[in-house]
Amino acid sequence: MDGAFEVDRTGPAQVPVNENETVAVVDPIEEMMPLPKLFALGLQHVLVMYAGAVAVPLIIGNAIGMTKGQIAMLVSADLFACGIVTMIQTLGLWKFGARLPIVMGIGFTAVPPIIAIGTNPELGIQGVFGAVIASGIFTVIAAQFFSKWVRFFPPVVTGTVMLVIGIALMRVGVNWAAGGQPTIKGPDGPIPNPAYGDPFGLGVAAIVLLTILLVTRFGRGFVANLGVLIGIGLGFGISIAAGRVSFGGIADAGWVNIVTPFAFGPPIFNLWGTVMLSLVMVVMMIEATGQFLAVGDMANQPITEERLARGLRTDGIGNIIGGIFNTFTYTSYTQNVGLLQITGVLSRYVVAAAGAMLILLGCLPKVAYVSASIPSYVVGGAAIVMFGMVSATGVKILGRADFIKNKRNIYIVAVSLALSMIPLVAPGIFDRLPHFIEQVFHSGILVGTFSALLLNMLFNGIPKRGADLAEDLAGH
Repeated sequence: MDGAFEVDRTGPAQVPVNENETVAVVDPIEEMMPLPKLFALGLQHVLVMYAGAVAVPLIIGNAIGMTKGQIAMLVSADLFACGIVTMIQTLGLWKFGARLPIVMGIGFTAVPPIIAIGTNPELGIQGVFGAVIASGIFTVIAAQFFSKWVRFFPPVVTGTVMLVIGIALMRVGVNWAAGGQPTIKGPDGPIPNPAYGDPFGLGVAAIVLLTILLVTRFGRGFVANLGVLIGIGLGFGISIAAGRVSFGGIADAGWVNIVTPFAFGPPIFNLWGTVMLSLVMVVMMIEATGQFLAVGDMANQPITEERLARGLRTDGIGNIIGGIFNTFTYTSYTQNVGLLQITGVLSRYVVAAAGAMLILLGCLPKVAYVSASIPSYVVGGAAIVMFGMVSATGVKILGRADFIKNKRNIYIVAVSLALSMIPLVAPGIFDRLPHFIEQVFHSGILVGTFSALLLNMLFNGIPKRGADLAEDLAGH
């Protein structure tokens, strides 16, 4: 039919418009835009991931008894390495980088074993960096083999994993909106957090959430894609006007800070720490696989085994870079995948611009201090949308699965979702099990992911080896 065409799933192509004309179908991942748009959309990604990225070095630094100056060094190193690894992931470097709009940051999953290593007097922070580097080498090697597992992630599994990730992370977003964790560290143990549930913070979080929804609903053109940025900016402004923001430490910080390798001394390599963090990286690769497939689904593109391997190798090279530059383990950030779904902007160059900003923030302590001053409840208002969109993306992917002809698929989703909720609704239920088993079952994301994988093999058999997910994306 004249004037009709179908978009090629594999990316940009020349498709017929009529008998004499062709028009290029723009690959959303390869879309380039003017610098002002790149800056605004990239800044939005930075603000969405900033609180989570900064929280990890703050938690680890305080847990292992580091000074304020040392913790500030960890924060700067974190931002600097986040930027480098994000640019590798988005732009590609040799055999690294999936060239997808993926923001890379420090993973929360590794925090407990890192603290365990860091509090060991024989290892300390140097032992942490040694284990991070060694686990990075393991991940680079394992990625090529792990990528062959892509066939085990049809829509019923990928969608379930994304749904579980969004639900599991919602607790984090809600706690941010409420002002942090319900309890904080006291001189004699945990004590109630006096800021938790503060009506002012909850009100600002609600304003941020409402602003994002209104801008998304009534905004036009480019403005409609800036709902998160506008919401966070408004919430931050209200907090400043109310005197709820502390800029302490900015005056003492230098204007420029060069992040130097091995600032805490040479790394100490140890088998125990390496094994622990390598196991954590296996978990992170499972989570990252679901996110890569979700982004490919958004862009209507298959994720081949080689592209997945390039993306997972970047987790490993991120650890190596992180250990060298005094920071920790790296993985793709779920909240930024949610942002892709909200804005519909999938350009990898936007995320590369965010990476450049993160490098700059890592080298400008005063600017980093201002960004770190954004209250958690402001980011929490946006996080509720971000994490909710991750779950919604899972529901969208599940729409590709066949629940009519293959009624067993509903059991995969139902049981996996139910099992993943156990650590959320009853966090102490596995405390009496052996420590290793308790650690595994403590993660609802890990439980839900393994459940979906195993149940899919039980009900649908071992998937055939294929080059990509083209067939699986169409359903069973």
